[in-house]
Amino acid sequence: MIVDDEADIREILSFNLSAAGYETVECETAEEALAQIRKGISPDLVLLDIMLPGMSGFKLADTLRKVDQCNVPIIFLTARSSENDLLTGFSAGGDDYICKPFSINEVIARVKAVLKRSSASGSQPSVIWLKGISIDLQSKNVTVDGAPVPFSRKEYDILLLLASNPGKIFSRTDFIRELWKDAPYVMDRTVDVHIARIRSKLGQYRDLIVNRAGFGYSMEVNE
Repeated sequence: MIVDDEADIREILSFNLSAAGYETVECETAEEALAQIRKGISPDLVLLDIMLPGMSGFKLADTLRKVDQCNVPIIFLTARSSENDLLTGFSAGGDDYICKPFSINEVIARVKAVLKRSSASGSQPSVIWLKGISIDLQSKNVTVDGAPVPFSRKEYDILLLLASNPGKIFSRTDFIRELWKDAPYVMDRTVDVHIARIRSKLGQYRDLIVNRAGFGYSMEVNE
């Protein structure tokens, strides 16, 4: 994810990173980036400008770390290079810091290095956001618009499977094979009942879980 208010910089970074084999998502503001992540976009890394209109890059990083409990690697891109700025960036949760003007080769090398470190450390987001739904992978708690909602173990497992794979269709057989491995006699109707309960608990977001007739269920965050 490239977050920078200068379109030329976003275009240059996106073009060269794509040429290097990476998929990119561009955001002009920190608010847009935060909204995308909370809607379910899960970037492997964020290239983040500091001087942004509205919310600063430092504030976005701090929000992702402390509020959303999101451990996505962050590389700051900025023209500010004082020692205090560097310390502020790392304190806000930055993993690296590249000063403008920069070379594309340097950016790609830093991206590769940070992703390698992240993969080696097993860094994974601890909270999944889908619009107003949050799923805490550590506490196993689910909130809807900030309010905690109780889920049974199987309801939580089904929701997590769907939320972790937005757009992927799971048949009833898929759910049974994945989540009822030790129960030899589970009917398709059992899955439908659990899905219905989950939908009722999601309130205004119930329609994010879509029934694809003849195929199964999927989580559609863009509908």
